[in-house]
Amino acid sequence: MKATELKDKTPDQLREELASLKKESFNLRFQGATNQLENTSQIKTARRSAARVKTILNQKAAEAAAE
Repeated sequence: MKATELKDKTPDQLREELASLKKESFNLRFQGATNQLENTSQIKTARRSAARVKTILNQKAAEAAAE
């Protein structure tokens, strides 16, 4: 998911997206621990997507505080 797509979403939608990404990250880590994960780069992608969502949320919070 690109940052430009995330900037169009509301903070509530971003929080929902973050929750789903965290669940996905947990499931991927669990699969990795049980040797069921075939594509290990999915963990990296999920982690970075969650960080991207957090960054956009913090930017929106800073903009709201500045106003």
